[in-house]
Amino acid sequence: MAEVLVTLKVMPEDAGTNLASMETEIKKLREARFNGVEKEPIAFGLVALKPSFVMDDAEGATEKLEEALRQVKGVGGVEVVQVTRLL
Repeated sequence: MAEVLVTLKVMPEDAGTNLASMETEIKKLREARFNGVEKEPIAFGLVALKPSFVMDDAEGATEKLEEALRQVKGVGGVEVVQVTRLL
């Protein structure tokens, strides 16, 4: 089965959310293999995290990952930004 690189945008609940602790919890997720994270300034002090994960290209896999991310304390919203098949 092929693997994909999934990049997501994780929005905090508000500008005062502790991004460092959110990032630490995201790295601990076991639904996929953590690859890296970037920070994206949005507006008015709000910063989104853009973590990426490597996972099997299986039906429904990204939905499980999104649900796990929604359970992380401080997460206000999650959306898949990009899915790329790895060779």
